[in-house]
Amino acid sequence: MLTVRAYAQADANAWDALVERSRNGNLLHRRSYMDYHADRFVDRSLMVERNGEAVAVFPANIQDNVVTSHGGLTYAGLITTQALRAESTLAVFEQMGNHYRTLGVEQVIYKAVPHVFHAYPAEEDLYALHRLGARLKRRDISSVISLRESFHFTQGRRHSVDKARKAGIRLQVGADLTAFHGLLSEVLRKHDVQPTHNLSELCLLRDRFPQQIVLHEARIGDDLLAGVLVYDFGRVVHTQYMAVSEKGRQLDALSLLLAELIGSTYAEKLYFTFGISSEQEGRVLNGGLIAQKEYFGARAVVHDFYEWVL
Repeated sequence: MLTVRAYAQADANAWDALVERSRNGNLLHRRSYMDYHADRFVDRSLMVERNGEAVAVFPANIQDNVVTSHGGLTYAGLITTQALRAESTLAVFEQMGNHYRTLGVEQVIYKAVPHVFHAYPAEEDLYALHRLGARLKRRDISSVISLRESFHFTQGRRHSVDKARKAGIRLQVGADLTAFHGLLSEVLRKHDVQPTHNLSELCLLRDRFPQQIVLHEARIGDDLLAGVLVYDFGRVVHTQYMAVSEKGRQLDALSLLLAELIGSTYAEKLYFTFGISSEQEGRVLNGGLIAQKEYFGARAVVHDFYEWVL
């Protein structure tokens, strides 16, 4: 017998253990990651259990009468184990809908986990959403390199990497996030935006996940030319933040750093992901940004958002 109930803080350990053995969850979905900004969201997450044992979790928050999975995460959706199959997933979604209706929720915005982040096929949720009449509301485009398959840097990118190698740039793992966050903030400020995480939040998360959240730097002497903050999900490596100084741009330091991460440091992974290049809920493509990723051999994977009216 499957049951769906509200998540409580006492469930945190069981939640994180479920994510660890899930088909489609990663560190983003662990409470020890999610709860760093718990004060910004009204949590409406769910536990799915069979005979008292967790078989799935649903990260979610509520604003007005809308539940989102989850407002503080790039993607989430129903995080499932092998124990949940197609018919049982349909039953879970029915119970989820009933649960939220009793709270006065009018719709659910469902941010599906892109398939490259799955450890094992886990798209029963998309079928369930189809059966329930949910509609595709938003689609962002991300860029991914399949590291186990044949891919190629463009000739121009190879030239940039060779140029940077001759400049005497030193590549290293960074211990202090301060300089990198300052550079990142300076770069983003030119586009009237700021990092999702402030410096203290980023340090907190890195301290909680020191093996999975890693800063890679390109320097000459004491000068930080470029940095890439990597989230290592195990099978997949994601570039959470990238930044390059003006001097670094002139020397192509970021190209060298990324080439090293792709071709050496993380070459044994399955996928290397760069994140989205679309704006205004997917309606506008940042052509220059996505081209820079494609020059390394990356190609498209979409991030889908569904609107489920209850």
